[in-house]
This record gives sequence, structure tokens and C-alpha cells, in this order.
Amino acid sequence: MAEKKSQGVKWLPFILILVIAAGLWQLTPPSGLSAPAWHSAIIFVATGIPRLFLSIIFVATIASIVAKVLPIGAVGIIGITVFALAYAAGDKTASGAITTALSELNSSLIWLIVVAFMIARGFIKTGLGRRIALQMIRLLGKRTLGLAYGLAFADLILSPAMPSNTARCGGVIYPIADSLARSFDSHPEDESRSKIGTFLITCIGNVNDVTAALFMTGYTGNLLAVKLAANAGVTLSWGSWFIAALLPCLVSFLIVPLLVYWLTRPEIKHTPDAPDLARKELAQMGSMTRGEWLMLATVGVLLVLWIFGSSLGVDATTASFVGLSILLLSGVLTWEDVKSEKGAWDTLIWFAALLMMANQLKKLGFTSWFGNLIGDSIGSTMHGTSWIIILLLLNAAYFYTHYFFASGNAQIAALYASGNAQIAALLSVSLIRRSF
Repeated sequence: MAEKKSQGVKWLPFILILVIAAGLWQLTPPSGLSAPAWHSAIIFVATGIPRLFLSIIFVATIASIVAKVLPIGAVGIIGITVFALAYAAGDKTASGAITTALSELNSSLIWLIVVAFMIARGFIKTGLGRRIALQMIRLLGKRTLGLAYGLAFADLILSPAMPSNTARCGGVIYPIADSLARSFDSHPEDESRSKIGTFLITCIGNVNDVTAALFMTGYTGNLLAVKLAANAGVTLSWGSWFIAALLPCLVSFLIVPLLVYWLTRPEIKHTPDAPDLARKELAQMGSMTRGEWLMLATVGVLLVLWIFGSSLGVDATTASFVGLSILLLSGVLTWEDVKSEKGAWDTLIWFAALLMMANQLKKLGFTSWFGNLIGDSIGSTMHGTSWIIILLLLNAAYFYTHYFFASGNAQIAALYASGNAQIAALLSVSLIRRSF
């Protein structure tokens, strides 16, 4: 297979961002904002984050992510570099500046995300994820709508232990849905896609967003929101997230396949052959292997520790390391598997960069300044307006700004970190991001 061509630098947007950031750097900070905070925010937005300096850096970082100047991990490296060179947090020494720039690399929450990525690899390597999906099709696949619910339930089962919703859907669910569609002579490149393919692919894509919102560990952006909320003094546990998300996600989970079915109107309504196809695939896979049983047991241990960890004295990140250690000791995963999990290491770099900048914005006062500015503006223009209307408007604003962000995580970092606690709470950032 040909090696994928690496992405080069998009120089035009990169230069434009640098010019704009340099211009903002020279401006007098707004009233109530220090120079370090302003500059930090500029770096943050330019890369995709001290008060005036930091705000400039923040803005430049986010802008680079939106413009896809480089892969997001590379943007994170550049953001950390500029932050340290600019003494953006107001440090007095060079060693202090780089220490601040790298401060979030020891964040337990970031390591929870990284290790969870590695654990999720076990679902694909052992074939357990595929087996679960095929079992759901065998049980529910006699009708087209049942087929969609079968794939949806498979996604639901996998989601608590697979924080990469892209890997979950793209690596496990999509290949099965695509194979099923083609078995009914429904192909994406011609009009036959309307037979069943359009319905199945549209459905699994939207259901994947719902399952990502249900569990704190179902999507990396959820964990980012939890960390940013913790910086604002709000603590969310795995269980409290699940309880808060349960009702809206359950309703969405049940309604989405029905709504997509009504909108796409697949030509094939009955799929009596689908369960037989699933049985044949399962027969080819044979009985559950040792690796699958170990993977299943590890996930069970993880869920117990994540749910009851506070009572047992086990931190969520420690629990994830327990799970990864079990998989390594049992041979389900090898160290080569861990090293080759590129998404995990990529996440480590750019999450550390964005969280560091977001945390420095808060420490230097930019967050409270910007939050008060927005709060005063809303208060003066919408005085007397029902809180429900304000909530709906904020939700709509957050939802539609996603068009400017290729990455949901970047959107969460940008909009959550730069707003005040009240707006962040109303937005319910990650839940809104994934539930629509």
C-alpha cells in the first residue's frame, strides 16, 4: 500500500495569521486586561493561548487549527514553542517559561485520554468490537430499521471504553454497515445507494454522536470539557456525567434511527438475509478467543473502577492504567501496539498545549475579563428575557459555530476556555456538541 503523503504547511493562511497576530500584539490591551493575558490569548487562537500576550497566543493557535495550517499536533508544538519564547505567562526566567509551557503534560486527565485510546485498540485487534456488532445484527437485523438499531446498540456497548468515536465508528461499525449495504447491492457511487446504504451510513454517523455524549469516556472532547470545568471549580465524575446525559441521550438514541429512516426512506424495508450473513461471519470468526475474553474482562474492571473509583480510592486515570497494564501483562496488547497508537500520542501533545493555554488564561484573568464582558453585554441587551430563550440562543450559537471548526475538541477548547463559568454551564459544551 502506498505511503500516505504527509501534509505540508499551508503558508498563505499561516502568514496571514502571523501578520494579524503580530498586529494585535502591538495593540494596547483592552481596559481591565493585562499585557500578558492579551498576548497569551493571541497565541492560543493563532495556534488553535500571560493576560494580553496569552490571549493573542491563544487566538493564533485556534486560528491555525481552524485553517488547518498543519496537523493539529504540529500546531500544538508550535504553540508551546511560541508561548515559551514569548514568556507569555509573565515568567521571569527561560526555565520558568518552558516549565509553564509544558505544565499540562503531567495532567492526569490527559493521560486518561491517552491510555484509553490505547485500551480501545484492543477492541479492534482482538475482533471483540466486530463480534459485538455482528451479534447485534443477528438479533435485530430482520428489518432495515432493526439493522440500524443493531448497529446503534453495538456502538453503545463499545462507547464507554472507546474515547475515539472516530475509531469506534470508522474502525468497527462503518466497515460492517458498508459491507451490509453492498450485500444488498447498494453502492455509494450510484443511485443504488438509496436502497439501504444512505440510511445505514447516515444513521450510524448520527447515532455515534449520541453514544459519544452519553459516557464521559465516549469522546475525547468530553474529557477536555471535564478538565476545563474542573479549572472553573466544577467537578464532574464518570457517574455524574452519565446521570446528567442519560435522559437526553436515551431519547436521542431511540429517535435518531426513526427520524433518519423517515428522512431517507430506504427502498429496502425488510432484510431477512442480514441475520444469516451475520451468523456466517460469526461462524468464520469461531468461538471467542482468549484475547476477546481478556478484553471483555478488562472493560468490566474498568467500568467498575470508573463508576465506583471514588469509593474504592482509585482515581479514574489510575483505573485506566490498571486496564492497560492488564492488557500488556496478558499479551492482548504489546508495547509495539502502544507505540503505534498515533492518535494517542498526537492527542497528548495538542491537548497539553490547549489545556496549558486555557489554564493560563484563567490564571492571568483573561477568562473572567472576557466572561464579564460577554455577561454584561447579554445582560444589557437581553434584560428581562426568559432564561430559556437565552439558553436556546446560546445552544444555537454554539451549534452553528461548529462550521468554523474541523475539530470538535478545538471548538470546545476555544469556546469553553474563553467564556465565563455561567456561559460554559449553559452551553453544556460537549453534550451539545455531540447530541445534535
